Amino acid sequence: MDEPLRDARTLAVQLRDRLADLIRTEGLKPGDRLPTESQLTQRFRISRPALREALKLLEQDGIISVTHGLGRFVTANSAVQVDRPITVFESVTDMSRHYGYTTVNKVLSIAEETPDPLIQQQLRLADGERVIRLERLRLHNDLPLIYSLDYVPRSLLPGRLFDIEWSGSLLALLEKHRHQPRMSAASVAAVTLPDEIVQRNDLRDFGPALLITETCFDGTGTPVVHAAVYHRGSHFTFSFARK
Repeated sequence: MDEPLRDARTLAVQLRDRLADLIRTEGLKPGDRLPTESQLTQRFRISRPALREALKLLEQDGIISVTHGLGRFVTANSAVQVDRPITVFESVTDMSRHYGYTTVNKVLSIAEETPDPLIQQQLRLADGERVIRLERLRLHNDLPLIYSLDYVPRSLLPGRLFDIEWSGSLLALLEKHRHQPRMSAASVAAVTLPDEIVQRNDLRDFGPALLITETCFDGTGTPVVHAAVYHRGSHFTFSFARK
């Protein structure tokens, strides 16, 4: 029987990684069925709710699939050793949790403004339409991990800016207003934080960053967010699989 799970990561993340190891060490191939929930809870000495959360993470990663009434099965993706697919679409909060970080969102600034031509083009805004500009830091144990700038069409979030809670997930906020992002088009670059941002927010020790610039779209293909997200290079690694 495996030892209980004890380290700094969240329980679901720990267990997800142990389950992925189990698939490899047991030589499970695409199409093979995973052990039952009862067998896994006994093996890892874990509660069934925690197990199901970890299995859900594996399913989101495409490592397993669920056939109702039959069980959970290993997919072809399990043969591709991708630690963290950059193609996963999720909130920054969920992405950080996947790495085992419990982040606190700090709002640095929030404003309504006229977009510059690039933002206007990315969000397909007409002349005169305005955006909400949201500047935030994500910290883990007081260490800045992520700096982000988000632009949202003002028309999507009515009401006064100071009446809206901005420290949570922006994707969840848009979903609440029936503008749920479903996918995004993104580009990735290795950069350093712009000097203006470093000086203004005292981020001199942030170091090299992985910048993901993306425009998120709802189910109708309408752009709802344009974001520039700087990930602390010493703490994040993304991978991808080509198909």
